[in-house]
Amino acid sequence: MKKILGPLAAAGALLLALTGCAQSGGGSSDGPKDPADMIVGFAQVGAESGWRTANTKDIQAAFKDAGIELKFSDAQQKQENQIKAIRSYIQQGVDVIAFSPVIESGWDAVLKEAKDAEIPVVLTDRAVDSKDDSLYVSFLGSDFIEEGKKAGEWLVEEYKDSTDPVNIIQLEGTTGAAPALDRAEGFADVIAADEKFQVVASQTGDFTRAGGKQVTEALLKSNPDVDVIYAHNDDMGLGAIEAIEAAGMKPGEDIKIVTVDAVKDGMQALADGKINFIVECSPLLGAQLVEIVEKVVAGEDVEKRIITEETTFTQEQAIEALPDRKY
Repeated sequence: MKKILGPLAAAGALLLALTGCAQSGGGSSDGPKDPADMIVGFAQVGAESGWRTANTKDIQAAFKDAGIELKFSDAQQKQENQIKAIRSYIQQGVDVIAFSPVIESGWDAVLKEAKDAEIPVVLTDRAVDSKDDSLYVSFLGSDFIEEGKKAGEWLVEEYKDSTDPVNIIQLEGTTGAAPALDRAEGFADVIAADEKFQVVASQTGDFTRAGGKQVTEALLKSNPDVDVIYAHNDDMGLGAIEAIEAAGMKPGEDIKIVTVDAVKDGMQALADGKINFIVECSPLLGAQLVEIVEKVVAGEDVEKRIITEETTFTQEQAIEALPDRKY
């Protein structure tokens, strides 16, 4: 695992990281920057879910508390908007660029532009598939494959005493997005050990509640004997609940639902028995992102991959956790 080493050179020199040729400071400096003098550009995916809204609020609050200026842009789930925002931050000469990529691919060109401008980039929540990991200094986020595995492990345990086929509908996240790809992979790896588990349909709901409802409505018509819905996030699962109820069935009973995120609305549905199990994916990355930014600008060591700590929730655990839930 590579680390950022970047010691300060002579007065007026640039902060340089020694991860290959990766840079670790934007602009010039006569010494360690005061937080009040730092400027960070953040390009957010959008506001497609309760998770994303909580993520945005937490990041904005963390930088405000740290006294660091944060330039923020909402890409509305369009990669071209994020690339435009990143190029704008490069032109403005910010100290650090952070972003949560809409999809995994297609970032090399703009990240090379940031590197050439000697502005370090931090990935948050989602990864990129670039083979050149010197294009970013750190990736802060969840292990999405592990989240998928946790969902699969619950399902295996839930049906351990059954020999009947278990038909599953998978509601995928945004096509090409890291969490969608990895949550599908981790889930598939676990259930593959038992042939009674069959994913009979898998379609993107784009991480939205409306998408989850629409896709579930269509897939239930073509798959009336479905036993389980595995949704890549709570919002799609909540949309599925609406579709199941509209079809005259009981979510959580007639069709079991497993989701990822653990936002308040999802946790309430779990507490109410409409969702059966939730794998947590915490959106509260602000404080960790601020710490990474401060270390990078100061030329201190930063881990290349930083994984957030997360858990899982049953109905009983959701009931207990809800009163103190921050998102």
